[in-house]
Amino acid sequence: MKLAVFTDEVSQDLDLAVRVAAKFGLDGVELRSVWSKPVQHLSDADIERIRAALGEHNLSVAAIASPVFKCELGDEAAHEEHLDYLRSCIRTARKLGTNIIRVFTFWKRGPSQPVWDQIKEKFQPAVPIAEDAGVILGLENESSTYMATAAETARFITEIDSPAVKVVWDPCNEVFAEGGVTPYPDAYGHVQPWVVHLHVKDAIKGPSGGEPQMAPVGEGVVDWKGQLVELLKQDYQGYASLETHWRPTALSEELMNRPGGEAFSEAGEYASEMCLKNLTRILADIRRDAR
Repeated sequence: MKLAVFTDEVSQDLDLAVRVAAKFGLDGVELRSVWSKPVQHLSDADIERIRAALGEHNLSVAAIASPVFKCELGDEAAHEEHLDYLRSCIRTARKLGTNIIRVFTFWKRGPSQPVWDQIKEKFQPAVPIAEDAGVILGLENESSTYMATAAETARFITEIDSPAVKVVWDPCNEVFAEGGVTPYPDAYGHVQPWVVHLHVKDAIKGPSGGEPQMAPVGEGVVDWKGQLVELLKQDYQGYASLETHWRPTALSEELMNRPGGEAFSEAGEYASEMCLKNLTRILADIRRDAR
C-alpha cells in the first residue's frame, strides 16, 4: 500500500503541499486543484511545473481527482463540458504518470432508482473514451451524487461492466449517505472487488441525530484500523490518499461538495498534518500488532 495526500487539502501552494508530503515520507500526491486552478484547466506549463516539483522529492501522482460528472443529470451543455474535462484530465494523467481519474454520477436530486437508466445512459459516453485511452475511471461513492452508497456503486459498476470502470472507495462518504451502512466491514464488502484507490478521511455523528461532521482521521466513526488491516491482508497495491476535509473551523457544505481555491485550503496544512500524524500512528499500531 502506498500513501498520498491531496495537495489542495494542504495548500494551493504546490511547493508547500509537496514539502508536507515529503516530511511524512509519502509516496505521492493527488491532484484536484493547484494554484487555485482546477485540475481540468491545467496548462502544459502548469503540468511541467508540477512534474518538476514532485521530482525534487521523488513523489508520484496517485490519481487525478477530477470533478467529471459533478453536474446536473439533465444539463446537456454541462454533460458535454464534463466529457471535455475528462479528455483534459486524461492528457494530464498521461503526462504525470497515473492512469486513475476519479469521476462521479451527477448531482443527487432525489432517489437514484427513478433515474437509474438515465444515469447509465449519460455516464456511458465516458467509458469508450477511457477504454481507448487505457485509463481507469475511478467512480467514487459520494453522498451528494446519485451513487451515494457502496451498494449503489457496486450495482452501477456491475451494470456498466467495463474493465475501465472501477471504484475509488471512500468509507467516510458512506457515513454521509442516505441509506449508508457501517463503512467497514459492511459497505466495503459491496465494493471490494473493484477498489483501485482509497480516500482517507473521517467523521463523527452529529448531535441528536443531526448531520455528521468531519473529524481528524482516527477520531471518528470509520474503523480505519480495521479497513487498513483488511486491505493489507488482501495485498492491496494502490494508494491510500488523505482527503482531509476536516478543518479547525468547519468547511461549508458548498466547499465540501465543490472543493478548490484558497477558502477551501485555509488551515489545511495544520489539519492535514494532524491527520497524517494520526494515520501514521494507526499504521504503526498495525505493524506492531503484526509482529
